[in-house]
Amino acid sequence: MNNSEGRTFMGHPRGLLTLSMTEFWERFSYYGMRAILIYYMYYSVEKGGLGFDQPTALSIMSIYGSLVYLSSTIGGFISDRLLGSRRTVFWGGVLIMLGHIVLSIPIGSIGLFGSIVLIVLGTGLLKPNVSEMVGSLYPEEDLRRDSGFSIFVMGINFGSLIAPIFVPWMADKVNFHAGFSLAAIGMFIGLIFYVVDGRKYINPTDNVAPDPLKSEDVRPLVLRVVGAVVIVGVILAVMAGFKALTIANVITLITVVAIGLPVWYFILMIRSKKVTKTERSRVIAYIPLFLAAMIFWAIEEQGSVVLALFAAQQTKLDFGFFKILPGNFQTLNPLFILLYGPLFAWLWMKLGKRQPTSPKKFYLGLIFAGASYLWMVIPVMLFGSSAKVSPLWLVMSWAIVEIGEMLISPVGLSVTTKLAPKAYSSQMMSMWFLADASAQAVNAQIVRFYTPSHEVAYFAIVGLVSVAFAIILAFYTPRIEKLMQGVN
Repeated sequence: MNNSEGRTFMGHPRGLLTLSMTEFWERFSYYGMRAILIYYMYYSVEKGGLGFDQPTALSIMSIYGSLVYLSSTIGGFISDRLLGSRRTVFWGGVLIMLGHIVLSIPIGSIGLFGSIVLIVLGTGLLKPNVSEMVGSLYPEEDLRRDSGFSIFVMGINFGSLIAPIFVPWMADKVNFHAGFSLAAIGMFIGLIFYVVDGRKYINPTDNVAPDPLKSEDVRPLVLRVVGAVVIVGVILAVMAGFKALTIANVITLITVVAIGLPVWYFILMIRSKKVTKTERSRVIAYIPLFLAAMIFWAIEEQGSVVLALFAAQQTKLDFGFFKILPGNFQTLNPLFILLYGPLFAWLWMKLGKRQPTSPKKFYLGLIFAGASYLWMVIPVMLFGSSAKVSPLWLVMSWAIVEIGEMLISPVGLSVTTKLAPKAYSSQMMSMWFLADASAQAVNAQIVRFYTPSHEVAYFAIVGLVSVAFAIILAFYTPRIEKLMQGVN
C-alpha cells in the first residue's frame, strides 16, 4: 500500500513535495554550475578560466544544454523498459553528483569534458522521470494536474533561485572550482532526501517498468546499441582522417542528431502497433506543440548564454555601495517564475474547464518570448553596443519571457503526460525535453552570429520568428484541439 494515502501537500498528493524537493536540489546543482560555466570557459587562465574564445564558449554552452536534454531519451527508455522511474532517478542523481565533483577538481579542459559526460547522462536519467512521476500522482481526469505541475515548477525553481547567488559568490571569493563544489554538495543533499522521503510517498507503480524488456528483445537492443557506437566511431574516425575533428564540427554533428532524433521518435510512435488510434491522433496533435516549445526554449535558454554575455560586457554592475556579479542575473529566471507561479496556479484552478486550451496557452507564450527579445533591441539601438546600460533592461527582458514560460513549461509538462501513449509514457516525457535539446542544438549554431555589430539584427530576427510562429499556431489551433481527442 502507498503510505501517502490520505496525506496531502497544499491540497495535492504528498508525493508532490518529495519530487519537488528532489528537483529543487538537482536544479540547485545544475543552475549553480551554469551560472559560472560560461565565464569559466572564456576567462583567461590567469583569471582561473580555461581561455576558450568566446564563440566557442557560447557554442559549447548551448550544445551542453542540448546534450543534457537529448540524453533524456536514454532515461525514458531505461525507466520504461528496465528499472522503473524510481531507481532510474536515483542513479541519475549519483552521476550528476560525480560530474560536479569532477568539475570542482582543477584539471583543466579534461575536467570540463569529463563532467559534461557524467552530468549529461545523469540528468537524462533523472529529469524526465521525475516529471513523469508527478503525472502519475494524478488520475487522468484530475483537474488539479495543471495546478500541480505549476506548483512543481515553482518549487524546483527555489533551487534555481538560490544557486546563482551562492555559487558565483563562492567563485568570486575563492575560485571557480570552489563554486562548482557547492553544486556537488547540493546534489548529494537531494539524493539523501529522495531516498529517505521517497520510501513513503512515491507512487508504488514507479518501482517497476511499465513495459519491461522481454528476453527476445535483448539481442536486437544490444545490436542497435553496438551499431550506433560503431557508426559514431566511424564518423569520428573519418573526421579525424580529414583533419576535421574539431570542437565546431563535433557540435555540428550533435546538432544534426538533436534535430533528427525527435523526428525519428515521432515516426516510431505514430507507426507503433502498441499505440491505439486515439493515442496516434494525440501524438500527431503534439507535433505543432513540440515545434512551438522548440522556438520558446531557443529564446529562454539563451539567458545563460547570450544574455549572460550581455550581462558581463554591456551591463553596469558596480554601483559603489554594492556590486552585481554577472552570474547573479541567472536568478531572474526562477525569481519571476516564483512570482508568477502562484498567480498562474490560482488562475488555472479558478477557471477550471473555462481556461484556455493547451495550444492557446502555447501561442500566447510564444508571443511573450518573442517580445522579450524585441525588447532587447531598444537599449542597443539607443546606446550602442559599447555602452554599459542599466541592468533593468535585462530584468525587464526576463520578466517578459517568464510570462511565456508560465504559459508553456508547466502546461507542456502536463499536456505531454496526457497525450502520451501508454506504452511510451516515460519516453513521451523525454520528447518534451527533446524540444529543449533541439532548441539548444540550433542555438549552438546561431549564437556564433551574436557579435556587437549584429546585436540589433540578432535580437530582432529571433524575436520576430517567435511571434510569426505564434500567429501560425493560433490559426491551426482548432485543428490541433480536434486531434487531441478530448484532452484539454
